[in-house]
Amino acid sequence: MSLTDRYGDLTIDGDRATMTFRRHLPHPIEVVWAALTDPLERTAWFGETVIDGRTGGSIEMMPDEPPAAPDAKRLTGRILVWDPPYVLEHEWRQRIVEDSVVRYELTPDGEGTLLTFTHTGLSVTNARGFIPGTHAFFDRLDAHLAGIDLPNWSDRYAEVAPSYPAWN
Repeated sequence: MSLTDRYGDLTIDGDRATMTFRRHLPHPIEVVWAALTDPLERTAWFGETVIDGRTGGSIEMMPDEPPAAPDAKRLTGRILVWDPPYVLEHEWRQRIVEDSVVRYELTPDGEGTLLTFTHTGLSVTNARGFIPGTHAFFDRLDAHLAGIDLPNWSDRYAEVAPSYPAWN
């Protein structure tokens, strides 16, 4: 994958948008699944997470970043699909945006894993703001899996945000 493949896409349909990221991760699918679903693993690159791992279970996350009030960052939702180690889909309920849904799909890809992430149901304005932040979190996931120092989220956001088009 080239460097440009690391960037997400935004698809706009009326007043709603879908963010999509596809990342090849050079790690076995079970390792990537654990980084996404094990609370201790997820805390390392995203933030505190409590998860009831089953369809119909719940997920609650408190991202470490961006710098904002805790009640603005806190996310909750119901798990819509739990199919280890292939699919995690859950509601995204956060005070600062409209209710939406995120989906992580994992497929074996050679010696590694292809992660396809979609976030559907955001307004176009919110999706435009979220896409560089999501990129920054996935860069942190990459670093966590590689066992190297995680990039600072705010710095990484500032670095990648200018690379995203304005999307009309």
